[in-house]
Amino acid sequence: MERIMSWNNKGGTGKTSLTFQIICEYARQNPAKKVLAIDVCPQANLSELLLGGLNQGGSDNLLKRQGTSPRATIGGYFQMRLPSPYSVPAFTTSDYITTPAEFNNYIPKNIYLVCGDPLLELQANAISTLANNQIPGTNTWLAIINWLNDFLANLEEEYDVVFFDANPSFSIYTQIAIAACHKIVLPVMADDSSRRAIQNAFSLVYGLKLPSEIYTRYAFAEKMREAGNELPKVHMILKNRLTQYMGPASAYSTVLSAIDRDVESLLKSHPEIFTFSKIEDGVTNVRDFQTTGVVSSARGCPFYTLSSGRLDVLGQRVQVKEEYRQNCINNIQDVVARIF
Repeated sequence: MERIMSWNNKGGTGKTSLTFQIICEYARQNPAKKVLAIDVCPQANLSELLLGGLNQGGSDNLLKRQGTSPRATIGGYFQMRLPSPYSVPAFTTSDYITTPAEFNNYIPKNIYLVCGDPLLELQANAISTLANNQIPGTNTWLAIINWLNDFLANLEEEYDVVFFDANPSFSIYTQIAIAACHKIVLPVMADDSSRRAIQNAFSLVYGLKLPSEIYTRYAFAEKMREAGNELPKVHMILKNRLTQYMGPASAYSTVLSAIDRDVESLLKSHPEIFTFSKIEDGVTNVRDFQTTGVVSSARGCPFYTLSSGRLDVLGQRVQVKEEYRQNCINNIQDVVARIF
């Protein structure tokens, strides 16, 4: 089972929109494979897209899944774990899994979903407290951090790919997702804050360039190593929302070059944290999807099923040009080929 996570600790990088398109395109290309999307985000934007977007009541459909018993979301699974956090109770994984195609005809039938849930924010303090308890003979942190590994242990033979989407934080629920994935895809923007975000991501996940040795023993990476758990590897860095017509615009070239230099430096000093050895194999550009992307997200519709022409978006007629739509399709297909 391939486990890939889309994450950056900076918001606004287009992470969820990209994840939606990547998952749908991969599923379209591989109809015989089962794809599980796990939305580890309290905003649950990926879930809303897969369940219909704005036009098809994605939010209402998500509320329906949150209203089932047990609650068919990541929050529902965590809620079930809270009473016995350090041992794995008997549970049925299918209780927490949704088939988006039952709500949204645009979505391939081989995609399945563990919905996101605002409960995650409420649960975070309780989960963190449980992870820091001191119980003789029990590694409480490891027991908590493996919650999603426990969930996926029942599904190894059932799904081919698991794709996590997490919000821009390093909360305990994000750490649980990172501990369960094998590869990380990092979307970035062409700005200084994205460059800093990459540096922060490497510090948070791998314990690199921490400001003081005081932090080392508390670092996620150190705890993972002490427990014998493998850290995920950086699989791809997506430079997102570059200009549609010119490629990487000259105004952004300095920042983009600096990001490349940072990654090249890490490839030399810490090659073990990457799945690639040359920057051209692990860094790629994604064009700005512009209006086509907005319409696609609003309709809960991947690019390959989106019609061109004037389309209705919440009562407004919006123009989607076929040339731009095809450019978006080609770009996502290139990204999928590189990731998988």
